[in-house]
Amino acid sequence: MVGRPHRIAVFALDGVASFDLGVPGQVFGAARTETGAPLYEVRTCTADGGPVRASGGFRVQPDHGPRILTWADTVIIPGIHGDLRLGSAELAPIEAAALARVRPGTRMVSICTGAFALASTGRLDGRPATTHWGYVDLFRSCFPRVRLDPDVLFVDDGDVLTSAGVAAGLDLCLHIVRRDHGTEVANRAARRCVVPPWRDGGQAQFIERPLPAAARSSTGAVRAWALRHLHEPLDLAVLAARAHMSTRTFTRRFRQETGMSPSQWLTAQRVENARLLLETTDVSVNEVARRAGFGTAVSLRQHLHAAVGVAPLVYRRTFRRPAA
Repeated sequence: MVGRPHRIAVFALDGVASFDLGVPGQVFGAARTETGAPLYEVRTCTADGGPVRASGGFRVQPDHGPRILTWADTVIIPGIHGDLRLGSAELAPIEAAALARVRPGTRMVSICTGAFALASTGRLDGRPATTHWGYVDLFRSCFPRVRLDPDVLFVDDGDVLTSAGVAAGLDLCLHIVRRDHGTEVANRAARRCVVPPWRDGGQAQFIERPLPAAARSSTGAVRAWALRHLHEPLDLAVLAARAHMSTRTFTRRFRQETGMSPSQWLTAQRVENARLLLETTDVSVNEVARRAGFGTAVSLRQHLHAAVGVAPLVYRRTFRRPAA
């Protein structure tokens, strides 16, 4: 039997990034039981209950003031748009006073540059966290005690979670749903939001890097072909030949376009495929290994453990257990 919905307060600061502000309501609002009962109640507030500036040239008038920060089980701080706010990383006194209302033990979450506000409260001191890659140097200069990892999509440190920019906020919210209620609920929510159900938090942010002209160098068609043939023996020579390139040229262009080597990318896709099979089928671990392209259960076990820290059967039990 499901109890009351988990209470989430979204705390909009002046200069809030409009996309980040809308993500929690969309994702957590889509998380429901099989009978359609809501699993979360999401409310939005500001430090004084009044409107705040948002990116995109408009203002946001929430329904609530800071009192709901005491009501909440989870508080989410969306990003702050750099052009509007990030010249100063300090909270305004009224904002700091509002966050002081948060009850001890409340789960704290930041999206993108919302990590600046969360760090200002001291909650990130000595803890791992991330933020948008474009603000890494500023963040480190403002909050040297935070163990910042700029190369991941999100960081889950138990009662404190942080994400990188924009779409990574979607990933983090879906991760929270999955952590709270299991894979089936999270996948249903993702389908309702028409977004991919899972991107590993350890995946690299898509940091801006110069790309060669796509018409001459894109490896996208080969990657799409490889995804349909993961169960087959694939190596650098096979992929390069498919792209009609030398292995050296293919490797260079592949890394330019994906940020990783062909072998790293293949392993990541095979792990993702194995996870999907473990979550959604009852086939044996040996069969999962074959379909994912690892060949043997031993190889699958090694790669899955390296990626998520658990063995295949443990992963299956964890992510197929009934929602609480």
